[in-house]
Amino acid sequence: MVQVNLAQKNKQQNMKEVNSFEDKTQNMITIKGIIGLIMSQIDEDDVHNNKEVISLGMGDPTAYSCFTTTRVAEEAVVDALSSTKFNGYAPTQGLPQTRKAIADYLSRDLPYKLTKDDVFVTSGCTNAIDIALSILARPGANILVPIPGFPIYQLCASFRQIEVKHFNLLPTKGWEVDLDAVKTLADENTVAIVVINPGNPCGNVYSYHHLSQIADIAKKLGIVVIADEVYGHLAFGKNPFVPMGTFGSIAPVLTLGSLSKRWLVPGWRLGWLAVTDPTSIFKQPKVMERLKKFFDIYGGPPTFIQAAVPQILEETDDVFFKKNINLLKQTSDFCFDGINKIPCLNCPQKPEGSMAVMVKLNLLLLKDISDDIDFCFKLAKEESVVILPGVAVGMKDWLRITFAVEPAFLEEAIQRIKSFCQRHACQPDRN
Repeated sequence: MVQVNLAQKNKQQNMKEVNSFEDKTQNMITIKGIIGLIMSQIDEDDVHNNKEVISLGMGDPTAYSCFTTTRVAEEAVVDALSSTKFNGYAPTQGLPQTRKAIADYLSRDLPYKLTKDDVFVTSGCTNAIDIALSILARPGANILVPIPGFPIYQLCASFRQIEVKHFNLLPTKGWEVDLDAVKTLADENTVAIVVINPGNPCGNVYSYHHLSQIADIAKKLGIVVIADEVYGHLAFGKNPFVPMGTFGSIAPVLTLGSLSKRWLVPGWRLGWLAVTDPTSIFKQPKVMERLKKFFDIYGGPPTFIQAAVPQILEETDDVFFKKNINLLKQTSDFCFDGINKIPCLNCPQKPEGSMAVMVKLNLLLLKDISDDIDFCFKLAKEESVVILPGVAVGMKDWLRITFAVEPAFLEEAIQRIKSFCQRHACQPDRN
């Protein structure tokens, strides 16, 4: 009896969390928090549902055996740890050799050369986001952030008391930035614009021309570009990846990146913030001193992981990168084609990069689904497939689907989504 009552209480608590879901998203719940709420709908003790859980919600490809890091990276970490030279504290800005290696790596694609003094090592890209916003914060400041976008920007800005102004990405134009909206939103208190390329959650890759347009607007507004390039080089469409730092001589750029996605090691938490500002518009002594002081607060990633970075960046073979790009191209094509065969779902733009895609939900074709949140909760409960509701990234009645998944699991997940949609489809009018 006690066990039954406890189970009932747990279900009641879950329902309370479901009912307050939209309120929580308005209060900037994280993607992991949202996924946790959706996962709570899957009753593993339900004898009628013996389906294995397939998550298309989190951008962590390491859950699948086809996405593994290179042996060079593994050996570099083992060598650094085994040497016993890197068991102590690293300098707060990062090991000098690590900063130099990252500077050299980024400089390969830039028209100028970075030095180690331009680079700061962070605990993943999220830490880099927080620090970038921290150094720009001042009373009344605001930043321009894309919708759809990565919700961590909103969360970090709120802690730094920075107002967030959202501009739209245009699905009919390959998720390009609405440049007119940017000009309208900006005011004298605007300090930065965020550009995520390759795009999360849209799967877009911006052209050289579009990035130059953004840089020109930033110059006219007198603001910094925060270039989120955590998916840097993961491009497999018509546009090659062009780093925003290419336009650093037009407007100062804070480039944020990490090993996480390209090397398939998100758990290593090795990221960076690079000041790509060759004309030193941003690199004033006071600003750089403020930046260094923020790094005195944070501990940074483990020293032995930092020590492995030079070997990882210098010795990883192109074959590793090409294999992963080909696999992502394969899964993205399969996801796009499969989703677009489901009547109530539509991908307006074929993915050309990163690991996720946005999908439009047509509620008029579903008889008992109220919105994207309801869709995701019921899909998890009935089919054990987890995807992210669009409201989590700022787009109500859209869905974000991650395609960095083992092909067989992705095929199974799309088939389950199709079955779910058929089961909830409006009955055709026979009159």
